[in-house]
Amino acid sequence: MMLGIRNLKTTFATLAVGAAVLTAPALQAADVQIRLGHVLPESHSWHKAATGFAEEVKAQTEGRVEVSVFPSGQLGSEKDVIQGLQIGSVQAGVIGSGSFQFIEPKMGLIEMPYAWKSREQAFEALDADLGAAMAELLEPKGVVVLAWWETGTRNITNSKRPISAPADLAGLKIRVTPDKVRLATFEALGAEPAPLSFSELYSALQQGVFDAQENPLSIIHSASFFEVQKYVSLTGHIWGAASLVVSKATWEKVSAEDQAKIKSAAATWRDKQRQMTTEANADLVAKLEEKGMEVNQVDKAAFIEAVQPIWESQKDVYGAELLDVLNKYRQ
Repeated sequence: MMLGIRNLKTTFATLAVGAAVLTAPALQAADVQIRLGHVLPESHSWHKAATGFAEEVKAQTEGRVEVSVFPSGQLGSEKDVIQGLQIGSVQAGVIGSGSFQFIEPKMGLIEMPYAWKSREQAFEALDADLGAAMAELLEPKGVVVLAWWETGTRNITNSKRPISAPADLAGLKIRVTPDKVRLATFEALGAEPAPLSFSELYSALQQGVFDAQENPLSIIHSASFFEVQKYVSLTGHIWGAASLVVSKATWEKVSAEDQAKIKSAAATWRDKQRQMTTEANADLVAKLEEKGMEVNQVDKAAFIEAVQPIWESQKDVYGAELLDVLNKYRQ
């Protein structure tokens, strides 16, 4: 009888331990799970900063909010991620701000050609009134902006020849991001632009579907475009912001206390990501030359003059009020 009682006690103890093991993960699970997608490789500052942001969010919220980062287009193109944010299949992203134009055309304002004299000028605007105005445009679309990070200054690469003046772009098939302003810009410059998702770009250049593309030096390097392109022309035609965003539906599940902590982490990693870009830019030209690319300066005055009609054509899209906010920082 005593043996039976001991066995019974052992069985109950085993069951109790098993129950504790089974219930522990549920007790420890985050209140809010966030999948964050972006299209760039793990070597890029977007991914490094997004990973740091995710770690800080988990620590600061004591595990109540957990962010998992998916690089290299694992959650789809930027358009896919934006649509996912709106329907709830994706909870967050780091997205080039110009990519939002298909749901809000005014988002193209940040990436108008030669809009900024320096990246610091753009930071000042986006960290203040202009950034607040742009974020306000996206919220009714189901997207909450946490911070404005950086894509960088875009330059042209191609496999045919150095580009020194707009006339050199004649006949070049160039891949651009899928937005109307970018297409119109390169049509004005005399090229033959067409959109394509970033994930398909390397193979399209390799196969000769496109002669050229335009991206910041950091992306040209991290995406290994030096393997399929010969010339880098420092046009600096567009400075682009990266938007660290979360879906509105997900954001509303987060407590006010944790929202404040997440915003603080977003600002911290905004500054760190911008600093990573600064440090990377210091020697990127040399790194690309080491990889066999030929780098040249351009006649920027000629490029600036060639794109002036784009500004005129977009006035009605952006509206006087938003343009006034922009111009306050451009003076």
